[in-house]
Amino acid sequence: MSKTTTDTELPPAAVEDAAERLTTAPTESDGPVGIGVLGWLRWVWRQLTSMRVALILLFLLSLAAIPGSLIPQNGQNQFKVETWKAQHTTVAPVYEKLQLFDVYSSVWFSAIYILLFVSLAGCIVPRTWQFVGVLRAQPPAAPSNLTRMPVHAAWRTDADAGTVNAAAYRLLRKRRFRANLAGGSVAAEKGYLREVGNLVFHLSLFALLGGFAWASLASGTGGKLMVAGEGYSNTITQLDDFTGSRFYTSQDLDPFYLKLKGFTARFQSKGDQIGAARQFTANVEYYAGSDAEKLKQGTIEVNHPLEIGSSKVYLIGHGYAPVITVRNAAGEVVYSGATPFLPQDGNLTSTGVVKVSDYGDKDGEKTQMGFSGFFLPTAPVAFDANTGPRSLFPGDADPALVLNAFAGDLGTDSGLPQNVYQLNTKNLTQLQQDGQPAKVRLKVGQGWTLPDGYGTVTFDGYKQWASFNISHRPGNEIALVGGVLAILGLIGSLFVQRRRIWVRAVALPGGGTQVELAGLARSESAKIAEELAELAVDLQDDAPATDDAPATADPDAPADPDAPDEASAVPEPSQPAAPAQPAVPADQKSKE
Repeated sequence: MSKTTTDTELPPAAVEDAAERLTTAPTESDGPVGIGVLGWLRWVWRQLTSMRVALILLFLLSLAAIPGSLIPQNGQNQFKVETWKAQHTTVAPVYEKLQLFDVYSSVWFSAIYILLFVSLAGCIVPRTWQFVGVLRAQPPAAPSNLTRMPVHAAWRTDADAGTVNAAAYRLLRKRRFRANLAGGSVAAEKGYLREVGNLVFHLSLFALLGGFAWASLASGTGGKLMVAGEGYSNTITQLDDFTGSRFYTSQDLDPFYLKLKGFTARFQSKGDQIGAARQFTANVEYYAGSDAEKLKQGTIEVNHPLEIGSSKVYLIGHGYAPVITVRNAAGEVVYSGATPFLPQDGNLTSTGVVKVSDYGDKDGEKTQMGFSGFFLPTAPVAFDANTGPRSLFPGDADPALVLNAFAGDLGTDSGLPQNVYQLNTKNLTQLQQDGQPAKVRLKVGQGWTLPDGYGTVTFDGYKQWASFNISHRPGNEIALVGGVLAILGLIGSLFVQRRRIWVRAVALPGGGTQVELAGLARSESAKIAEELAELAVDLQDDAPATDDAPATADPDAPADPDAPDEASAVPEPSQPAAPAQPAVPADQKSKE
């Protein structure tokens, strides 16, 4: 069986070290411990579990999260990712290889927070056990020379030494110190919440990382764009995109129905911030499961998601969908409906395409048609030759539709996937009108007769669309609790002071009792001096100071260059202390 060594059984030097050590943090080594591979492994482990490396890893994790906030992510908005790739064709392949479109699930980001996990675990576990040992043990015994402490006081009294020690023990307990009366002295300690705060802070970081890791393993996100009046069921076949995880697949999607009834967008129309968004509200109706009779009304706003089951529906985008009707040469309607156009700037200048796969035959040959163009919520009177069509305001003050027409093969029958917001003109020919590429600017209700007898196009109106992110992240609550605990733990570790006070009353050979008090705090603060002074004043009721000159420190004690001036602790013999007043506690930071 192992033997537990108490403070009284330790050699004097060890007792002094234990008394002045106010932290349970493990000591760090400056180099490898041991010989060979085992020694290097121990050294690497101690470095990994040190506070320095943990802070470095935490800083690296913060830096690694920056690309995730600057670059569109696949799990959040697939449309933005595709648009960004189309606008940055040179660096997009490089970003793809570096996993910058999937930062939070990338190998390098995972490696950082896994190492941080290990570092925190290796730091928390031994530190917790050491702190438990400190709580179970008695406060460290008083050092042999209390006048060497940074803050101390001493005086003589006619009271009995045992009575003084008992009074000091009672006063310290009243001040909520953990006190121990043994060996002719009182040892007391206070401020354990500082170390509790440190441990809570570390555990909260562990909880934050745990919540993040759980969210990465058991979360999933889907995207859906709906034009006003449309609805969908939350299934993999009706989502525009879906990103799952190891423990959350398409089979785990929450069953519900969601319909966009209408969308309200309001922008500032005057002043310095003209065009700034003031309101985005999606009015929806929904029901969970398959019971349509439980239909509910709801609203979704930016940063105010709608919670259905274990999923949250976020509003992430908004735009316009012009209603376009296309008729072929025979006058038959071959396309009709609202087509979402994607915003390109703050004034919602939007681009989009219309693909007519079932146009029919033209001149005896099967053909297809495509239209690309711009939707301008507030169109200018004339377009700038350099910038092209641009909207002047994000609101629908004067909408206009600009279209170009193409005929040929859209490639939709090839079986290869296509982007519904882009037009592949490789096998298409742009129609010509008066020797120029065929294009038109339409107001609501206007039509366009296509050249070469291809039919007509009508701009019937427009609707608003909204895009939603359906998110399932089970670790958010854990991360939130961890964040709150981190703040509370940091407050405790910063504002609670760990401190120790010792009182020794020793009977003098010539009669009377020598009373010595000393205090030690982990951080440099005037509070320990004030606390010691208050204790000395309170102790005067049981150990009043005499008129005799107080005893000086032991002359045979070795000199300590770091020790405070003892003249500040004990009055000079030629200047005896006033009756019934203790010596003022000495503080080596004092100017006196």
